[in-house]
Amino acid sequence: MARKTSRLSWLLLLSLATILVVGHSASQNDRKSYIVYMGERRQDEVSTLSGLHASMLQEVIDSNTGPESLLYSYERSFNGFAAKLTEEEAQKMAGMEGVVSVFPNEQKRLHTTRSWDFLGFPQQVERTTVESDIIIGVLDSGIWPESDSFSDKGFGPPPSKWRGTCRASTNFTCNNKIIGAQYYRSNGDVSGNDIRSPRDSDGHGTHTASIAAGNVVNMASVQGLGSGTARGGVPSARIAVYKICWLDGCGDADILAAFDDAIADGVDLITISVGGTADSYFKNSIAIGAFHAMRNGILTSNSAGNRGPGLATLTNISPWSLSVAASAIDRKFFTEVQLGNDKIYEGISINTFDLKNEMFPIIYGGDAPNTTAGLQGSSRYCDPGTLDQNLVKGKIVLCDFLGDGEGTFLASAVGTVIKGSEGRDIAFSFPLPASYLDIEDGSNVYFYINSTRSPTATILKTKERKDAFAPYIPSFSSRGPNVATSNILKPDLAAPGLNILAAWSPIAPISEVEGDNRKLSFNILSGTSTACPHATGVAAYVKSLHPKWSPAAIKSALMTTADPMSAGKHPEAELAYGAGNINPSKAPNPGLIYDIDAADYIKFLCGQGYNTKSLQLLTGDNSSCSDDATNETVNDLNYPAFAISTPPLRSINRVFNRIVTNVGSPTSTYKAILNSPPGLTIKVTPSILSFTSLGQKLPYTLTIEGTIDKFIVSASLTWDDCTFQVRSPIAVFAP
Repeated sequence: MARKTSRLSWLLLLSLATILVVGHSASQNDRKSYIVYMGERRQDEVSTLSGLHASMLQEVIDSNTGPESLLYSYERSFNGFAAKLTEEEAQKMAGMEGVVSVFPNEQKRLHTTRSWDFLGFPQQVERTTVESDIIIGVLDSGIWPESDSFSDKGFGPPPSKWRGTCRASTNFTCNNKIIGAQYYRSNGDVSGNDIRSPRDSDGHGTHTASIAAGNVVNMASVQGLGSGTARGGVPSARIAVYKICWLDGCGDADILAAFDDAIADGVDLITISVGGTADSYFKNSIAIGAFHAMRNGILTSNSAGNRGPGLATLTNISPWSLSVAASAIDRKFFTEVQLGNDKIYEGISINTFDLKNEMFPIIYGGDAPNTTAGLQGSSRYCDPGTLDQNLVKGKIVLCDFLGDGEGTFLASAVGTVIKGSEGRDIAFSFPLPASYLDIEDGSNVYFYINSTRSPTATILKTKERKDAFAPYIPSFSSRGPNVATSNILKPDLAAPGLNILAAWSPIAPISEVEGDNRKLSFNILSGTSTACPHATGVAAYVKSLHPKWSPAAIKSALMTTADPMSAGKHPEAELAYGAGNINPSKAPNPGLIYDIDAADYIKFLCGQGYNTKSLQLLTGDNSSCSDDATNETVNDLNYPAFAISTPPLRSINRVFNRIVTNVGSPTSTYKAILNSPPGLTIKVTPSILSFTSLGQKLPYTLTIEGTIDKFIVSASLTWDDCTFQVRSPIAVFAP
């Protein structure tokens, strides 16, 4: 029997659709769902594009089948559709006039009492009334509207700019906090515990929405753990819900449909804690949606991914969106295991169960195989069905694999002790008392079991303590470099994403194991899924203070004010944390910003190999590429960070052109402060920038020469006028 995916691996898992090759006579059941992306909607196009999409389908498939093959027409904010096609039909569609790309509709996966205080962002921070006009579009698994985090007490009517709707039903209504809610399901009927409405049966969407914009809720906890005041980054902001994720994943077709609506509905920011595979920018539904959001003045905040600590594991990499890594806050949870010999070993978990110090027999899972199922040898992993219930019932079971506890839970064990080395920084919840020990301590438990006639143990309730090592990047957070454009630094920055308490759907098990009947209003989760809405909340806060700033200006402010992190803690350095850990208090006042408009991204795309014809489809205008556009144009994208991918010991001579805009003091003089490592010579020309007015723009050039003799070297440029320090990371690394 194949071993069940580990708890950590499930956090990383990407579920990809299988593409079947079929012939001309394929039935509707044989066809698979594809996205046909056609770029920006032109102003002179017909009022509805669905007729055009249907006629295109009829050109490549049987006319009788065409209409029922159309799943979505994207026509509010950009042009495209989702349809059921064979692979051959998809190839024909890709060659049709006006088509930018065709790609499979794959399934993506879903990737705080203390966190905001840890970031130095107190509840009493300066706010404006504009915050209540900010609308955050949450693309996730829905929301639990009855949560205290989403009460509309004290809220007025929705902002007049709101053009969205609430897909209300007998079990779901909106209010003046949750001002809009829709759901999308292109893959057929819902199943199991899913609910066909914007209501969240998973808990993930409720969690992320409350981190970004949840109300202030006192005395929040998970049965006493993480106790404190829960709140979002912008508690007065409004939430628009777009349910794209179900218990079986998040479809690309649904993601694009939600972006199409959210942009047209009038949201100010979009947060999406979802990821799949990182591919070319316009064969990725999130990158496509974020591109059109950017063109409409909307910043999209993405989770970086949970496939770390390996390199090049990022799942959201487009330069026009904000890619957020996860960082730790100064709170950690630990759970002790006490043996019958009075030895105590400290593990990690979120254990709310109380065994009242009672000692129970303890058995090694490998000694309790379910022989009737022929599963000898695999019971040590404690997967469901591998354990003999008669041998483990009423006992604590030692397991060799970090699963979700379902196997021991179903076998009627009292608790489980797990030993392993992966994911040692994440505290998971389990459906029964549990603790995750390191290899050494777990081996000591194993030796105790095998050297004692009647071994016993108990598992204590979880305790918490200060994590003095924070902030740092946990192992699961995906690392760069950017697989599409290595010289664009990704992730952009880090935000709290380890052991974060936030609102939860009470019908969703906090351990995510069916049969766990604890019904709680808050839960503690880890992942870049929880980091992303922290960054969204800060971006919304900046937007409330600077309503006219562009998405790139807001992103620049977040990056250049981030707190530098230590390469000594992270061998991947900037490829782990980007510009550093987000600083909400500094972000609204960056001093200088690196602004980027749509035309700048178009020039960048020219250097990435897109031609004039494809760009005009993307933009819906007369954009064109100059004859001299090369891959080097990436150096001139006005990004607030610098990255060079180069083989070791190869000579580097790279020139970057940048323009900064003064948003600090009207009259100010900034001096360039360089932090350069041995082996690199970095120069800035000019080294002094003198501004005489707000909004003034000044250019500079940064030149990097030399070689590197290790995987990555870190440097930085800081523009300092004695009031504002505008820092940009510099990373030079081997591919």
